[in-house]
Order: sequence, then structure tokens, then C-alpha cells
Amino acid sequence: MSAEVWILGGTGRSGRAVAAELARRGVPTVLVGRDESRLAAAAGPGGARTVVAASLDDAAAQIRRQRPEVVVNTIGPFTATAGVVADACPGHYLDLANDVAAVGATLARHDAAVAAGRTLITGAGFGVTATESVVVKLCEGRPRPLRVRVDMVPSIAMEAGVLGDALAATILDGLPGVEGGGRFQGRRIVDGRLAPARVGGDPMRLTLPDGTGVTTASMPLGELLAAQRASGARHVVAASSEVPSGGVARALMPVVLPLLNWRALREFARRRLAAVRVAAAGRPREHSWGHAVVTWADGEVREGWLRLGDAQDVTGAVPAEAAGRLLAGAGRPGAYTPAALFGAELAEACGGSYLLPVS
Repeated sequence: MSAEVWILGGTGRSGRAVAAELARRGVPTVLVGRDESRLAAAAGPGGARTVVAASLDDAAAQIRRQRPEVVVNTIGPFTATAGVVADACPGHYLDLANDVAAVGATLARHDAAVAAGRTLITGAGFGVTATESVVVKLCEGRPRPLRVRVDMVPSIAMEAGVLGDALAATILDGLPGVEGGGRFQGRRIVDGRLAPARVGGDPMRLTLPDGTGVTTASMPLGELLAAQRASGARHVVAASSEVPSGGVARALMPVVLPLLNWRALREFARRRLAAVRVAAAGRPREHSWGHAVVTWADGEVREGWLRLGDAQDVTGAVPAEAAGRLLAGAGRPGAYTPAALFGAELAEACGGSYLLPVS
């Protein structure tokens, strides 16, 4: 195998963020995409090597032929792309998935990855890493807790442009094949199993460590599975500040979301969403935050925070740091989320700082 890191979706924002961080670390990188001119622009003069692939299947064929040691998949929806790419990899695989369906499907490959001697990492972006890492820190050296709630609060500078097909499809893909409720319904973990939940439910007003306030609400995110696996808790809720949490939004979601079960309506919504033009905007706050509250059966409650920079920069740093460690032989066979494999210090290596209760 070649000691390179291939980045699928190398011309997209996340792919460019990963490539920039790998270049800063001096890691040999290959950008993979459909458009040769955009790849050349992303690579820059004297930059990364590029591979043109007309489709996902073509990219998979190129991976099988050239045998890179590590592949980073930034192409959503990951429910459609992760399995194809992971199957093609002769070496290690990472992706930026952040939904229950895709994260769960990759984690279900654990035994096969162990047998093959390969490492699969899913959720290697801001949300899963920021929240899971706080849970790992809070639970270190302690018995299994009863309840966990995690909240992700990203701060990200927006680039001008259209949302695009891949992101629109990721947002509307729903939860195909996931137990515990309807396809366009939220999830929580109850008594150790996935169970129905209202999208935008469980609103919580948080006072951030910098003194500002934000409201988070539940969302079927990959953080749900990562927090449960990191803690072993019987009851888990995952929430985000990016979910509409006002009273009107909470009332409308149970009515609107089931309509997405109609394929024609879902395709119409996807096309309209993909065409949405986003204006450039600065970050809404100085820091991004991961937050967790852990409760034990004896009534003990611990709360912690992880302070990070721009969430997009974190989404570049986490897979770059993980890929570098895999190239150095620091991984182990199986399927993992980032902190489950490399521990809570991975986030610190990516610029994070913990704010934890005094033990």
C-alpha cells in the first residue's frame, strides 16, 4: 500500500479543510474528485497529487487499484457512500458522518474490520468528537452512569455559495433502516435501545462558559451512539444548537417531517434545498463547544465542556490528526468513533481545552 492519505470530495469545503491540515502536518495527500480544474485549484501549485473520478464507483475502483493506506471520505450522504468506500479500502477508512444511520452502519462493521486487520473511524468531525470526548473525560475511572445528555454548539464562518446536492441529501436522508421509530422521526436511547423522540424536543437553555446563552434541542445525531458507547449509559439524549427550538418549530416538526416519507415531496425538497444560496457570514461566537451532563444512579451529576475554535477547522483537524496516527501505526483493528479509539486527548491535539468539575 502507498503511504498516502486520499481525500474523497477533495474540492468541497470539508475536503479542503482536511487537506490543508494534512499539508500543515507534512502528510502526503491525494485529492479525489470529479472536476479536474477544481482539483488543480484546490491542490495549488506544487500541492497535493490529484485523482479524477467520474463517480463514486470510479473512485472506489481507483482506491482498489492504487491502494492508499488511509482514505478520508467527506462525501455525503454517508448512508450511500460509506459502505462503498469502506469496502474498497485495502487499508484504513475515516469519514465525517454525523447521523445515526451512517455512524451505526460503520460501527456495525467492527468484527469484520478486526478480522481484516483494518481500522474504520466514523464521526471524525466536530459534533461526534466534541461531545464524545467530554463524556470520556467525565466518565474516566468511574462506574457506568445512568444518564447522559450531550450538546454540540458549533461556531462556524459561512462561505458564500449554494448548499449543494450532497449536503441537501444528507439533511433529508432521514434514518433508513434504523430501529426504534419512524424514518423521519428523532431518536434517543432508552433502557439501552434506540427509541422514538421528537426532533427539536428536550430544549435546554445553556449558559456557555464565556457567559453567553444558547438553546439546544434534540436531534438524531451520531453523537447519540458515540455517547452511549463511551459511557455505557442506559439513557442518552443528543442535542444541538443548530436545531430550531422555538415553540412554533417544535409544534410544526411532527406535522412536516412525516410528509418527507413521500418520495416525490422529498425529491422536491432536496432540489429546493440544494439550490439555497448561503451568504458569507462570520462566526456567531468566538468558540465552538462540546457539552455533556452525566448522571449516576446514586444521584451524582457531573457537567463538562470542551472549548474549540471554528467547527469547520475542527472538522479538518480531527481526521488529519487521526489519519496521521493511523499512518504511524497507532490504530487498532475494528470500527470506532474518534475518542473511542484515541482517547479524550485527541481533541486536545486538535486545539481543544476541557473545562471540567474539580474531582
